[in-house]
Amino acid sequence: MKLFSRRWCASASLGLACTLVPLVTAQAQPQPTALVVAPIAFTQRTLANGMQVIAVPRPGGGRVSVQVWYRVGGKDDPQGRSGFAHLFEHLMFKRTKHLANEQFDRLTEDVGGHNNAFTAEDVTAYFETVPANHLQRLLWAEAERMANLAVDEGNFKSERDVVKEEYRQRVLANPYGLLFNAIAPAMFDVHPYHRPVIGSIEDLDAASVDDVRAFHATYYRPDNAVLIVAGDFEPAQLDGWVDRYFGPLAAPRTPLPRVTLQEPAWTTGKTLAVTAPGVPFPAVMLIWQAPKASGKDAAALQVAQALLAGGASSRLHEALVYRQQIAQEASLELSLNADAGGLAAFAIAAGPRQPEALVQPLLAEIERLAKEPIPPAELAKVRTQLVTAALKERETNEGTAMALGWAVIKFGDPKAADTELAALQAVTADDVQRVLRTYLLSKPYRTLTYTQAEQKEGT
Repeated sequence: MKLFSRRWCASASLGLACTLVPLVTAQAQPQPTALVVAPIAFTQRTLANGMQVIAVPRPGGGRVSVQVWYRVGGKDDPQGRSGFAHLFEHLMFKRTKHLANEQFDRLTEDVGGHNNAFTAEDVTAYFETVPANHLQRLLWAEAERMANLAVDEGNFKSERDVVKEEYRQRVLANPYGLLFNAIAPAMFDVHPYHRPVIGSIEDLDAASVDDVRAFHATYYRPDNAVLIVAGDFEPAQLDGWVDRYFGPLAAPRTPLPRVTLQEPAWTTGKTLAVTAPGVPFPAVMLIWQAPKASGKDAAALQVAQALLAGGASSRLHEALVYRQQIAQEASLELSLNADAGGLAAFAIAAGPRQPEALVQPLLAEIERLAKEPIPPAELAKVRTQLVTAALKERETNEGTAMALGWAVIKFGDPKAADTELAALQAVTADDVQRVLRTYLLSKPYRTLTYTQAEQKEGT
């Protein structure tokens, strides 16, 4: 789950070339056409210091997106310091040797652009979109905060307070916040994915400014970064600026720490209980293990998830919310990370009932999809929705760079941004049913119940 910070705006639109060709099929009935999308035209190189550079020149439009993806996420938080990667998402907007606090806002927003950042399990990414004539200064600024971030006690404490307040708002103040915050610990036993990316107040309070400086020195280095520039620029000029500002940055001699732990396969299921104050109605969540993002079944699982939970017309919502009227919300979340994945089907009761009463209705819809014929029109609609969402993202410089960034982080190859689209369109009904049988019906799962905490006397 990506955790976004306090800034977000849209970027300028660009065109995308694509053509339609018929699907080859032995069936007599008319089949939907497959969208053949022109691959993203990019170049890539690696600097002597190890930094990967991806350039997507798109002449015209007058805007450019600059992104730096660091291979450090929630899984890399030090033991007892959960939330460090997320904390750095905020600290990187503070003072450097040559930049004042919040000057990134001035370099972007004051010229008609915007900036933002997000933290996920495998990555922390920073991105800006600005008029193209401001590209050079943005490259300098990104190199500056990579090399010369000035973490002092004041900035550390102020941004730690911001992150703690995010935790209070998203987890504690939300009636179902503690339920969704419990997914990661229930989904992973060994792999550090079991620590929620947002962290915890206790771990953040235990941190010191020296811990933070050590974290920056460990992970914020050129050989752990991917620079992606998409938009209106001259490739030769971009290369010169990148060499000028990032080339002199030296990679530390110390090796980059990497997570090598493997999550073992579950042999049995179990039930976990979470309670919280102010729970309007009970909820239940069923959790299964899933493959990593680069696994061969990832595309089929995405289509299965969309069939079960892709909007108000999806199967879980239609069955439990509309038809049976036993839930106010029913869905299934699919987490496909770089190292391992998981699925979490959940339902929030529509009234006072035991959460266990929602288990069988959830399982029944999953089993129905796995065993009964899937109407071709339903499958085609879902595949179209998934591909359309991806293409819509690519209409912007920022979205195109995002697609490449995720491909690098999850697949290790920016070309996967294109192959993933082809894989989604190739998913058949048999594929959907096979992955449901493989990862859900034939495997143990964990049941997470969520109910009102007992009130103590006098409260």
